[in-house]
Amino acid sequence: HVQLVESGGGSVQVGGSLRLSCQASGEISSDYCVGWYRQVPGKAREAVATIDSDGIATYADSVKGRFTISQDNAKNTLNLQMNSLKPEDTAMYYCAAGPTLNEYTYWGQGTQVTVS
Repeated sequence: HVQLVESGGGSVQVGGSLRLSCQASGEISSDYCVGWYRQVPGKAREAVATIDSDGIATYADSVKGRFTISQDNAKNTLNLQMNSLKPEDTAMYYCAAGPTLNEYTYWGQGTQVTVS
């Protein structure tokens, strides 16, 4: 049974940076899609950045040029480098992995990011 554990969240000032990491406890197929999502209470979860099975990264318009998603298959980790953070980036961030971008098998428990 694979578990995803996020880390790296915290509180940061506007304009600051954070690096989120997602560690998988077991091996995840290299064909799987992976992604970072975020959710604010009372709002729907939204995709922040994803990597599809072809290795193509896609970003939400709101984070383009500021966030970078990366994957280290050897270490079973997924990272999200977040720069130039804004208050509207405040949310719970989740990592996910699954066979398609619309079908995630595994979700992490989330890590809180607060920008003020």
